[in-house]
Amino acid sequence: MVRTELVEALAVEFPELDGQAIEKIVSLFFDEIVARLSNGGRVELRGFGSFTVRTYEPRTGRNPKNGDTVEVSASSRPFFKLGKPMLKRLNAAVDT
Repeated sequence: MVRTELVEALAVEFPELDGQAIEKIVSLFFDEIVARLSNGGRVELRGFGSFTVRTYEPRTGRNPKNGDTVEVSASSRPFFKLGKPMLKRLNAAVDT
């Protein structure tokens, strides 16, 4: 699902809201998640999962094409951990 599909699904579910209002709600939702993670926080959506930021130290890597060593700088990346209810739902879908 992409963002526009999410907006369309919400428009069908809530016909009393216009498209601009729904787009604003979706934008606010994602902006708040990004803002919290940018400040080193954690976002937990009960029953779905949680987002955190993992920091990786600088290291020496290898270029797979030619084998040369490459310095990889430190970085931060978002990490998502699936919640138990979502995991159960996904596994139930696979088992059927």
